[in-house]
Amino acid sequence: MERERIADVIVLGGGLGGCMAALAVAKSGYSVILTEETDWLGGQLTSQAVPPDEHKWIESFGCTGTYREFRNRVREYYRQNYTLTEQALNDPLLNPGNGWVSRLCHEPKVALRVLQDMLAPYMNSGRISVMYYVRAVRAETHGDTVKSVTVRRLRRDEEWTLRGAYFLDATECGDILPLAGAEYVTGAESKAETGEPHALNEARPLDVQSFTHVFALDYVPGGDYTIPKPESYDFWRCYVPTNSHLPKLGWIVNDGVDPDNDREFTLFPGVTRLPPLWTYRRVIDRSLFCGGLYPSDISLINWAQNDYGLGMIYEVSEAERRRHLEGARQLSLSLLYWLQTESPRRGGGKGYPGLRLRGDVLGTEDGLAKYPYIRESRRIKALYTISEHDVSKELRGELGIKRYEDSVGIGSYPLDLHATTQSRRSFYIPNYPFEIPLGALLPVRVRNLLPACKNIGTTQITNGCYRLHPIEWNIGEAAGYMAAYALKHGLRPREIREQRHHLKAFQAWIETQGIQLHWPPEINGEVLI
Repeated sequence: MERERIADVIVLGGGLGGCMAALAVAKSGYSVILTEETDWLGGQLTSQAVPPDEHKWIESFGCTGTYREFRNRVREYYRQNYTLTEQALNDPLLNPGNGWVSRLCHEPKVALRVLQDMLAPYMNSGRISVMYYVRAVRAETHGDTVKSVTVRRLRRDEEWTLRGAYFLDATECGDILPLAGAEYVTGAESKAETGEPHALNEARPLDVQSFTHVFALDYVPGGDYTIPKPESYDFWRCYVPTNSHLPKLGWIVNDGVDPDNDREFTLFPGVTRLPPLWTYRRVIDRSLFCGGLYPSDISLINWAQNDYGLGMIYEVSEAERRRHLEGARQLSLSLLYWLQTESPRRGGGKGYPGLRLRGDVLGTEDGLAKYPYIRESRRIKALYTISEHDVSKELRGELGIKRYEDSVGIGSYPLDLHATTQSRRSFYIPNYPFEIPLGALLPVRVRNLLPACKNIGTTQITNGCYRLHPIEWNIGEAAGYMAAYALKHGLRPREIREQRHHLKAFQAWIETQGIQLHWPPEINGEVLI
């Protein structure tokens, strides 16, 4: 059975970029249909269970106004609803998990609640309509224009055709691009294509970054919560990645760039001086809460040990997609089983059977996140493609931050490429803070389809720094405002960039909406070249 729904803008994908695109469109007075494959909006922060990866200036500069509002609301939610210690309650930089990956490690359910609150006025009024448990299956196009996208209700024989003036692809894998016939890139480009020093000599479209099925744990000393032995445990227990001499499951990890640079970790803090992975993405530090509210810390497990790199889940058959999704799930369960039964303990012995899956933290029965964490998507062929030369500190040297005349936002993160599926290469390259050029959000041909997350015009290498939480948020917000501006002025997005007076008017407008366009020369006493 097929039905039809119509809105001014169709946003496909309910991650951070999709949510902010929908919010920007709705705040501008237009109607939105927002789709989501799970029952949780929020993507990386919620259904994928990844605390925010942010830069060191985030508390004072370097994100949109709505992202700062989100961060403030998260802290206030804990202050208003949790029994915090006096010190935690009065800490202006409260970090509920005291994790070392972020200045604001918090529970996925809190992120979900805050996002819902931010969207509530527009959802309750009907300006934003959300469709859960749906996935795009086909698109209708006419020339360079998308006419409709059809979504199918998961596990139901029910389809809806969605029609609008603009279609924003905020799916985790850039699923709308092939359906709409838009030009796009996957995997690794060649040096001849990008001129990047770290590019491969030959392009490998199926050589994409690994993805991870995150899970949540707490720890009950003396308890035994050992899971049944996973089906693939024997494989993963013996598996040695081709880019390393070390087994996948272990406390010593090779960084994938320098074969002589092995890093050793431990599980819990305080036993040795080794960095403890338990606190890496810890989202609850029980010492911050009164009255034994949390009997244990809670940590989200997203480590090198459960990065899955044996294959990709797009540009492949449905059977292969399912095989690799299950493979990632098996790897995460195998890591847990190894932690519970075989991981060496400091001081002797093996295993921590008191490690307990916390599905309630993630809204699932099995303790794993609702959706895997996807680092790399299909990427549009854009009017402007951001390359390593735009952001690398080594390549830009004294030129410093690259400034774009058509900037629609800013961000900062190293060029962090996780081990890929074929070449198994990985990078962690220092870079300058960067801007988001409007040209990277404009497809080379299709006129009413816009990227709204990590599917913008980057190379595989620069995807490594443009894929993180506050940047995806900014991209989605800018794409939403661009669709709204185009609707209001009867333009196509490309014309906004081509006509200088419209570009300046658009930039001035989004600045009033809290989007920062350029980095200042100095932050907190640090000079940015």
